[in-house]
Amino acid sequence: MSRAGELVKGFRTRTVPRERTALAIWFWEIDRVLLSLIVALMAIGLVAVAAASPVAAIDRSTAQVAVNPLNYLYRQLVWVGIGLPIMLVISMLPRPQARRLATFLCVFFFIMLLFVPLLGSTVNGAKRWIDLPGFRFQPSEFLKPVYVVTLAWLLSLRGKDATLPVIPLTGAMTLLIAAILMRQPDFGQTVIFLACWGCLLLLSGLPMRWIAALGGMGLAGLVAVYMFYENGRQRINDFLGIGVDHSAGPDQTDLAFRTITHGGFTGVGPGGGQHKFRLPEAHTDYIFSVIGEEFGLLACIAIALVYLAVVVRVLLRLLDEEDSFTILAAAGLTTQFGLQAIINMGVNAQIFPSKGMTLPFISYGGSSMLALCIGVGLLLAFTRRNPFMGRHTVVKWSGR
Repeated sequence: MSRAGELVKGFRTRTVPRERTALAIWFWEIDRVLLSLIVALMAIGLVAVAAASPVAAIDRSTAQVAVNPLNYLYRQLVWVGIGLPIMLVISMLPRPQARRLATFLCVFFFIMLLFVPLLGSTVNGAKRWIDLPGFRFQPSEFLKPVYVVTLAWLLSLRGKDATLPVIPLTGAMTLLIAAILMRQPDFGQTVIFLACWGCLLLLSGLPMRWIAALGGMGLAGLVAVYMFYENGRQRINDFLGIGVDHSAGPDQTDLAFRTITHGGFTGVGPGGGQHKFRLPEAHTDYIFSVIGEEFGLLACIAIALVYLAVVVRVLLRLLDEEDSFTILAAAGLTTQFGLQAIINMGVNAQIFPSKGMTLPFISYGGSSMLALCIGVGLLLAFTRRNPFMGRHTVVKWSGR
């Protein structure tokens, strides 16, 4: 056998998997780096919830009932135990089936969102949740990832028929969802939906003059929010210190900033935080501050780098992707994921006004965890590829 033939045979022996089961194929096609980063965030989240759980337990304890200090850690373990298999099962779906599942779930959770004003329960002044026996869920959390995929599918149809009115249709759908969310009120989620729509419009090839016009409309919308939307104006005023009674003590963002910086670069140690007991919702909205106090600013930087690695990994995965729907869906899901992380960390660092938004895979919450698992499962399904297809390495020999 010629030297070139031996090289080709050796290459095939080393790289081609011998098993052909569905699980083996999935293992070879899945982005294992991306999956490892997500599992790492889940593990970090369990440690962080364990640190913040005593704060939430004290807040919810009464004279008659004392909540176990690790109650929220045990419950988060349940959500991770449910969410991780859901994520893996969805990641095994072929792309067409994953798209159909996302479209079906989009319709279902949109209907659930419409029922929130009628059936929803009010928590901390916001009506965002629907109560079921033993479970309270937030429809907007579940709607986010599947709506992004549905938007990507609709906008990808422009490549097949430019006359389809998908841009006005997706705009009307997004504005309707934004109007429902603003009434709850939930300004943070509204920003996520609108930002994802704008990102997908940009990626779908919308002319820059239209993008600039939409950007101007967005700025005008922010001005209108401040002028006519009481909840948004109050949060902005609190953030800027306008009309705030400082004698009443620091507000939420002040407390979060003091907590995150109290631990310095290395932290005061697990369980040693004291400022965290002054935080509202330390196990959800302000868990990043708890991490900063007990594990240090270096740990916060490391977590931010993990989120950055997730975003960069997906973008690298899309560099040689040719299917427009896959590009739009994966980029939209990554935008939603990254923007949610940026907003939460920015609020804790006193860069943004308080938004009431969880830190992906780290904050406590059943709705947040399950919705994120669905979204990442879809992302893993769309970025799957055969590692032995599409390689451009060709071995040539003379044949003598």
